[in-house]
Amino acid sequence: MTSTRTSPAEAVEDALRQFFAARRAEAAAIGPACADVVAELETYVLRGGKRVRPTFTWLGWLGAGGDEDGDLAQAVVRTGAALELFHAYGLIHDDVIDASPTRRGAPAAHVLFAERHRDRCWNGDAELFGTGTAILIGDLAQGWADDLIRESGLPAPAQARVAPVWSALRTEVLCGQLLDVTAEAAGAEDIDTPLRVNQYKTASYTVERPLHIGAAIAGADAGLVAAYRAFGRDVGVAFQLRDDLLGVFGAFEETGKPSGGDLVQGKRTMLLAVALKYADEQDPDAAKFLRARIGTPITDEELAALRAVITDVGAVDHIERDIARRTDRALATLRASSATDYAKEQLTAMAISATQRRS
Repeated sequence: MTSTRTSPAEAVEDALRQFFAARRAEAAAIGPACADVVAELETYVLRGGKRVRPTFTWLGWLGAGGDEDGDLAQAVVRTGAALELFHAYGLIHDDVIDASPTRRGAPAAHVLFAERHRDRCWNGDAELFGTGTAILIGDLAQGWADDLIRESGLPAPAQARVAPVWSALRTEVLCGQLLDVTAEAAGAEDIDTPLRVNQYKTASYTVERPLHIGAAIAGADAGLVAAYRAFGRDVGVAFQLRDDLLGVFGAFEETGKPSGGDLVQGKRTMLLAVALKYADEQDPDAAKFLRARIGTPITDEELAALRAVITDVGAVDHIERDIARRTDRALATLRASSATDYAKEQLTAMAISATQRRS
């Protein structure tokens, strides 16, 4: 294959396009409704996204001795592309669970299909149709991710090493999501719960397991696998902590999601848990205000007031320090590992980018 040293993301884009091209006819043969859904899934997957997860898989493989010009390179790219299909599944279902209206600056899948139902004057409830279709399209993305792993071209020994890692990734994400919705419903306020959610819902499949998959393909030793996983957990949690800040303070123009959306949805993030803890200690009235407004529709003035409380009690500074601490620890772990110098350089840049981003 063409060298992907400068842009593994482009190679993943090509692999995804090839996969969808091969599946279009299969869907069309089943029925036009299936063809429409597959076309929408393809647009969804290829619209934006930084291809972070497959890039971590690629670098994990290179760092463990993989040869980007060797016979396995294209199979590694396709394996990474499967993570993008899995990511699409997670986002589509997450938007249904959170009732999020937008994703990447466009209508979320369930909103899009509800609008299509209304535009065509179909029978039944448009919202239920949108939700049901989004669930099904997410299921399709997950199933096709499994197919793409199986059809990636990895030799049998590598497939056998990857299989338990892939299985763990799927279980961790689903259980992390379950912890998340349970914490939100229960109104959990402790710090340990969102930390656990961050580890399993985000860190696992964003950094830790993609690196682990790359290492497994290369047959890396236990020491490098352990270093990758420790690095991945810290960077992945820091990535989510940055996301928590953006969910409260980010602008729609940068994040593609409603400003302050996490507060409206009542998401039980570490940022909120820390803010409530500090507010209880410093300003009980502010704590009461937070508890009264979290998870309810809020005006622009109320959003500004909530942001002020979260900042003034020191929660933002706390999260920024935690991001820096985890990032520094991750980079120290990486430096001490047996990964190749090139992989260390690229992973360091990705860690900094992921934890300091604005979108």
